[in-house]
Amino acid sequence: MNKTLYAGVALAALTAGMAQAQDLKFPIGEGAFNWDSYTAFDAAHDMPGESITVFGPWLGPDQELVESVIAYFEASTGIDVSYVGSDAFETQIMIDTEAGSAPNVAIFPQPGLARDLASRGFLTPLGQETADWVLANYAAGQSWVDLGTYSSPEGNPELYGFFYKVDVKSLVWYSPDNFADSGYEVPTSMEELKALTDQIVADGGTPWLSVWVPVVRPAGPRPTGSRT
Repeated sequence: MNKTLYAGVALAALTAGMAQAQDLKFPIGEGAFNWDSYTAFDAAHDMPGESITVFGPWLGPDQELVESVIAYFEASTGIDVSYVGSDAFETQIMIDTEAGSAPNVAIFPQPGLARDLASRGFLTPLGQETADWVLANYAAGQSWVDLGTYSSPEGNPELYGFFYKVDVKSLVWYSPDNFADSGYEVPTSMEELKALTDQIVADGGTPWLSVWVPVVRPAGPRPTGSRT
């Protein structure tokens, strides 16, 4: 049983249950899509009989949506992928990693938890090749690399995950009541925002909460023929 997690490649994030052609939301090659990357990946990967487990926070309609994307990975590779969602993800991933029964891929809803697991040696870094891919393919590449980079148990900065899905519902949320109680003024410039951030930290608060979805999988050979 593996206790070490490894931040997986992009397509490893798109996995969850053996899909046949009729299960695909859009027929391959049809519709207003650019299928070049899919067909190239399809031609280079043929791994029938293997299986992957994926654990994440998505349930209900969100789970249905991600599984509709995952189906293309399965159709391309022949890999049987099982996705399990949980509204207690944060608690369960800690239990599973500490018990040595981590999933192949875990989708974290917040970077802080992934950072903590990385510092304890439960995550394996992706390496410079993946960092270069993020730099080349994400509009603000360096920022996304920085957000997925944490200290290893040895204190070395390593890329442990990257963003698969980001919901920007507002640039900044704040509580007017909390601001009033603390005597904070709403900032109107970046300089004032930085000063307020420093003040909240000095007052013992946590000024920012970010949400991310790094993808991780266990180090070592992938399991074949069974779900673990």
